[in-house]
Amino acid sequence: MKNNTNIPNVPLSQFLRHSLNILKNPLPFHHKNFSEKGNTFSLTIGPNRKIYFSRDAAFAEYVLQKNQKNYSKTKIQTQDLSKYVGQGLLTSEGEHWKKQRKLIQPAFHKKQLNLLLDNIKNTIISEYQQIEPNQRIDIFPILNDLAFQTVVKSLFSSAVNQKDIHRLQHITEATQKMLVKELRQPYLAWWFSASGSLKKHLDLTQEARQILKRIVNERRDSGSRQNDLLDMLLDAKYEDGTPMSEAQLIDEILILFVAGHETTSNALTFTFQLLAQHSNWQDKIVEEVSGIKQETDDIMAIVTSAKVCQQVIEEAMRLYPPAYFIDRVNISDDTFNEMKFKADSSLLFSIFEIHRHPDLWDQPEAFMPERFAEGGRKYSSQYFPFGAGPRKCIGNNFAMFEMIIAVSQLVSEYKIIPEFETIEITPLITLKPKNAFLRFEPRS
Repeated sequence: MKNNTNIPNVPLSQFLRHSLNILKNPLPFHHKNFSEKGNTFSLTIGPNRKIYFSRDAAFAEYVLQKNQKNYSKTKIQTQDLSKYVGQGLLTSEGEHWKKQRKLIQPAFHKKQLNLLLDNIKNTIISEYQQIEPNQRIDIFPILNDLAFQTVVKSLFSSAVNQKDIHRLQHITEATQKMLVKELRQPYLAWWFSASGSLKKHLDLTQEARQILKRIVNERRDSGSRQNDLLDMLLDAKYEDGTPMSEAQLIDEILILFVAGHETTSNALTFTFQLLAQHSNWQDKIVEEVSGIKQETDDIMAIVTSAKVCQQVIEEAMRLYPPAYFIDRVNISDDTFNEMKFKADSSLLFSIFEIHRHPDLWDQPEAFMPERFAEGGRKYSSQYFPFGAGPRKCIGNNFAMFEMIIAVSQLVSEYKIIPEFETIEITPLITLKPKNAFLRFEPRS
């Protein structure tokens, strides 16, 4: 099978001409190509090397859900990322992935997450103590700490010291920055190896694994239970009754650090920036949460009833999806809407573009949380903040609960005032905020 020649192509010369700008921020380059070429185009990145970019929501749904068995993740995750975090849910494929997903899924059911909500709320309240009222501050570092602390405390309760937490956070963020360099500057692979930079970051990964191994062994030796995610993962058994190996358990914990903290801190930052620009939605959240708390003090009941807060977060993730690209490779030849793709074609779906596509959304550039008043399912075929299909993020409920608690708590305490002109972004592995300066006025 030959790939269709009717898919518009962006030549290598154009890619190279814009390579420095692409390194800083590839989104304007891709948007220009989508505007000129249509919803799907190919980009030549080297001799006989093409990547297919698409903002076709129906095509994304077909690949991620309807024909997902014919698609696997690209080597960006299965090889490039996995060398830092191992073969956990995010990076594994095939039968190994199915086995791990089935094993771990129960730990993220709402009944189990309910056991974590008190800890999550207390962690959030503690982290908000870093906020200096009436001062111009960049909120992202605080929210980044908050999200990492939330993952760690949900995993290990209080059985881990701040020194270890800070070291694990440093290693997680350092290795992600190194991976970005490798992906955006593949022509420097020889230098990363020769200079020792690659080995340095792989050594950091081994240090993180040793810290986690010690924490896991201390829990096992203690014989105590904390009803946290670590206990749930230690309790999990395969169909033959055996538990996860120590190496596999640490792989899954490393994946939770990567997938569970940065995406959340990014989404929260963009949410607070949008709320700063639209103060009327702050008032709506305060009114809603106040009303709910008059009826109940149960955290799960509050979280599941805070529909306005959820709408705000969902709209923020539409405009600024943390996972702004989803990559796949087809295992066998495939065809979609007369577009033909031979096996091993690299596909990149721009979630950022799908979420702002003028054919899919009314006023796509506008912040309109009310569009989600009927729930996100209305847009399930064009809204992918957590992916779609069997590989949809296993922690989506955890992330939403955490974000609803974080947003409702902060907005109830402070009025959020913008100290920025426009919302700036830094697209790395995830879509990160930049210069997110805000001011927080205490509510009387």
